[in-house]
Amino acid sequence: MASVSHYFLLVLVFLDSHTAQLSCLPGCTCSEESFGRTLQCVSITLGKIPRKLPEEFKQVRIENSPLFELPRGSFINMSTLEYLWLNFNNVTVIHLGALEHLSELKELRLEGNKLRSIPWTEFRATPLLRVLDLKHNRIDALPELALQFLVNLTYLDLSSNRLTVVAKSVFLNWPAYQKHRQPGCETEILSSMMLALHDNPWLCDCRLRGLVQFVKSISLPVVLVNPYLTCRGPLSKAGQLFHETELSACMKPQISTPSANVSIRVGQNVTLRCLVQASPSPTIAWTYPLSKWREFDVLTSSTAEDAALSELVIPAAHLVDRGSYTCVASNSIGRSSCVISLHVQPAQAAPTLHSLFSTSEGNAYVDLRVVKQTVRGIVLEWFVAADTPEKWFTLYIGSEEARRKEVIHVGPGISTYLVDDLLPGTKYEVCLSLGRQPPRQGRCVVFVTGRDHGGLEGRERLLHTTVILCAVLLSVPVGAYVWAVQAPCSCREWGLRCCPHRRKAPRCPLAVPEHRDVSYRDHTAVCEDGLGHRGAEGEGDEERDEEGDSGPGGMVWASSP
Repeated sequence: MASVSHYFLLVLVFLDSHTAQLSCLPGCTCSEESFGRTLQCVSITLGKIPRKLPEEFKQVRIENSPLFELPRGSFINMSTLEYLWLNFNNVTVIHLGALEHLSELKELRLEGNKLRSIPWTEFRATPLLRVLDLKHNRIDALPELALQFLVNLTYLDLSSNRLTVVAKSVFLNWPAYQKHRQPGCETEILSSMMLALHDNPWLCDCRLRGLVQFVKSISLPVVLVNPYLTCRGPLSKAGQLFHETELSACMKPQISTPSANVSIRVGQNVTLRCLVQASPSPTIAWTYPLSKWREFDVLTSSTAEDAALSELVIPAAHLVDRGSYTCVASNSIGRSSCVISLHVQPAQAAPTLHSLFSTSEGNAYVDLRVVKQTVRGIVLEWFVAADTPEKWFTLYIGSEEARRKEVIHVGPGISTYLVDDLLPGTKYEVCLSLGRQPPRQGRCVVFVTGRDHGGLEGRERLLHTTVILCAVLLSVPVGAYVWAVQAPCSCREWGLRCCPHRRKAPRCPLAVPEHRDVSYRDHTAVCEDGLGHRGAEGEGDEERDEEGDSGPGGMVWASSP
């Protein structure tokens, strides 16, 4: 009888162990510990939390796996789980609802993952949580109420993250800290509250003042795992310990300037200055009416811990530079500005204009740029400031090999022009002058088209990679050379009409007469591409161009010099 009962017990043990083997995941190990049953999955290709894990597990340990997220309801059947270790995985996001049904959880370890933020409200589902280990992640911010649901937490590790600024109120609002700070609770302290904040890139400016004060005054029951917290920035504070650092209060930028009114003559250099006092360090920018066309150097230097000097350098000032220049400083506290008025006096009085095409070239400011590409060409844009608002302009367009340049007269109110039918592997120069004056140095743009790849698509790629590059570089300064891959024109590939001795100029519609000034002031770009209008009709147009279509009824026309 004894032998039968012994045999029966052996069968029960075998069945129990067999059941345990069946409930364990492939590649994982299951064991019985003093606190209950444990599941360990280490260094296996586990991409997500397994569904329908047995409820009997008290500890789950998944480490060194490609696990990258904790979706909603990940532990729906594990209401008795007390210890969850998910260290050294690739977890980047914890979804809302991921910790649901973990009401018995006491320990959550997420060391060595890639978390940038934590859904702190999720800890409402884990009221018994005592240990939260988040070290060696990428957390860069803590909300003010991040710890409000961690009522029973005694160990919080945020070391080796990317925290730069944390408010003091984050820890003052921690219920566990508030509970131990209440009068009469000193004798009830049974354990310390361990807090790890070291090895973060702390930015020791006024925004960290509260936390620095908190660390300096910290006492039981709160204990820092490593009390030697170090500033990473700014440079004046780098390497200093929190206990050695004195930080000032934050303040809105305050701006002053040596002179709010500056007067100079044309051609002189001038530097506008504004001194900014602010904490934290402000961002300083200058605004002025012609910032799109006139780009000046801005030099910013630190004169003291909470002071900076910004200088706007204007070389060889022109009449067009006169006006209001605003220095704007802003930080997380507020924004301030200061206006400086610049008065530019002419070197000498400009002569009176006697005709439409006679002008004072010396006092005129001209800026010509390539601003856009088309399938077969480029778009020019210019800005001109002269003595009179209504001006006629002359464009001189030609390749380096051309003996004569194309001359395009553009009427008032127009500031853009399309240059099409550009040849591959060709160097072009475009100049702009006022009236019928010859082109002057500094009012030209030079660019080189790339090699032909054949076909319309190849031509589009050609202009995209070359002309757009010119548009970026030619804007600083006018007249700069841009070099690209050059190649001779191939008439076999492009056809004889693509290699003319004289490029046909684009034409503008002649529907706007000269005497109707109001109607054509609103036209900013009236020249059209004209693609697909070649052939017999195009030949007739070319003959008319040779004759020089320059009647007063048109606004833009082509002629030979």
